[in-house]
Amino acid sequence: MEEYNPVDEVAFNADEVNISIKECVEGVIGGTDYNQNKVNQWTASIVEHSLTHLVKQGRPFKYIVNCAIMQKSGAGLHTANSCYWDTTTDGSCTARWENRTMYCVVSVFAVAVTL
Repeated sequence: MEEYNPVDEVAFNADEVNISIKECVEGVIGGTDYNQNKVNQWTASIVEHSLTHLVKQGRPFKYIVNCAIMQKSGAGLHTANSCYWDTTTDGSCTARWENRTMYCVVSVFAVAVTL
């Protein structure tokens, strides 16, 4: 029989979140071509949908969600994140999505709320 570990209830599951974020991105911009006039709307919608989905899971975290959309033009895009936190409970993940005309990079940071 496995021992009960309360950290398991609070630990951030990056793989699960990555799949969820990609589904949110696909739901907002899947099947569309890059359009500069819609990027602000798309990024706001992706962030809101992602945050709503994360909160609905009822896990004890505070979330930070960041989204960048870039037109495919041959230019490079480099991002980096660094966090100082409790690695046993807190976590982050970055989901990369692309189609033939654009890239979308969404980063999620989760900080455990312990009482």
